[in-house]
Amino acid sequence: YGRRISVRFCSSGMTLDNINREAVDRIIRVDHAGEYGANRIYAGQMAVLGRTSIGPVIQKMWDQEKDHLKKFNELMVAFRVRPTVLMPFWNVVGFALGAGTALLGKEGAMACTVAVEESIAHHYNNQIRTLMEKEPEKYEELLQVIKKFRDEELEHHDIGLEHDAELAPAYVVLKSVIQAGCKVAIYLSERL
Repeated sequence: YGRRISVRFCSSGMTLDNINREAVDRIIRVDHAGEYGANRIYAGQMAVLGRTSIGPVIQKMWDQEKDHLKKFNELMVAFRVRPTVLMPFWNVVGFALGAGTALLGKEGAMACTVAVEESIAHHYNNQIRTLMEKEPEKYEELLQVIKKFRDEELEHHDIGLEHDAELAPAYVVLKSVIQAGCKVAIYLSERL
């Protein structure tokens, strides 16, 4: 009570005392929600397509998303960030989106992957710019995490394209609708 607690983030100088708490809270909260949602999307895809030829491809991407979520779970604890109140909603919506697009076939699932991963990569790039504007040396390791995950999301995007995402029914419309949903999810998860 009344004492300051300093939690170090790995070897950098990033502590609870010397960072922009509001910015870091928003970043960790929304990224945790996004990685949780991505996990639920891949769970939905696997429920429908897990035993097909595309199943191992989806599983590999899902395994990376599980690692991302694990890291953001750790950061939530280390920096005492509360999760978004929308987690139960993202649980249902994420699974439904994954399963629903998978019902369109492999192409539909891959179109969903392309749309979501492109949105997430764009979002991560915005966060990188934000942190680079504010004493980047303080946020060095958070920046490394975000850059690594962004690069893996871009790999998933490319895998989706390699596996016929653009052949999905109404690809352009499907992608646009999913990306609009991603923008809304990001906006809400940052704030709620």
